[in-house]
Amino acid sequence: MAGTGTLIYGFVPGDVEPTGSAQGIGDPPADVDTVTYDDVAALVSEVSLDRPLGRSADLRAYQRLLDGTATVSPVLPVRFGTVLTDRDAVRDLLADQHDRIVPMLGRLGGQVQHMVHGRYVEATILAEILDSSPEARQLQERLRGQPEDAFVDARMRLGEIINNSIEAVRDADMQFAVERLKPVTEDIVLREPTHEFDAVNLAVLVDRQRHDEFDRALRELAGTWERRVTLRRLGPSAPYDFVAQLVPEQ
Repeated sequence: MAGTGTLIYGFVPGDVEPTGSAQGIGDPPADVDTVTYDDVAALVSEVSLDRPLGRSADLRAYQRLLDGTATVSPVLPVRFGTVLTDRDAVRDLLADQHDRIVPMLGRLGGQVQHMVHGRYVEATILAEILDSSPEARQLQERLRGQPEDAFVDARMRLGEIINNSIEAVRDADMQFAVERLKPVTEDIVLREPTHEFDAVNLAVLVDRQRHDEFDRALRELAGTWERRVTLRRLGPSAPYDFVAQLVPEQ
């Protein structure tokens, strides 16, 4: 038999106790409790070792537990899928990492992460590019009404101009968004675009007591970019983008 191990979700202050509704990874969902060392604790559950972790349901359970915890307590997410042999090993890890965990928990007290994602309205950004690039306008006119397989070199050049222009505009818009949101956030991480028409992709750390200010700044930014960028916010969540790796590869 493969046996079981102790899966770690994240680190929290030592006085945190999971509620009865806290559920972890498993089918049925595992009970979650804590292993404590001094003034810090780890959120853990028992997990069977007879199958690898990584199903989408596993990741959702991991995120659901950490995101729910982040709304009421500082939490430091631990790399998904971190499994130790038993609770004594978890306690040893807490002792080893204690002097790193404590200041990070102090820094993140009362703060949650939000994702700010914006995507260009395709017709609007393409019109901007054509207005600013005579070469792109000429190429578009040349290609208008032509078959898809005609003038391949011209199509490639037009695509190159559009891609380079979007990258330049995106860089400027990312900095603009950062300047607008910086006064109402604790920290901001610039993330890579996930789509060719992405305008902004930011992870922001927000103090829960300043949520209304952050919301207001985000609405103002969305108003500035009306009909140009579709802006949305995801969160609150645990501060995944603001926590340094605490657990080495097992």
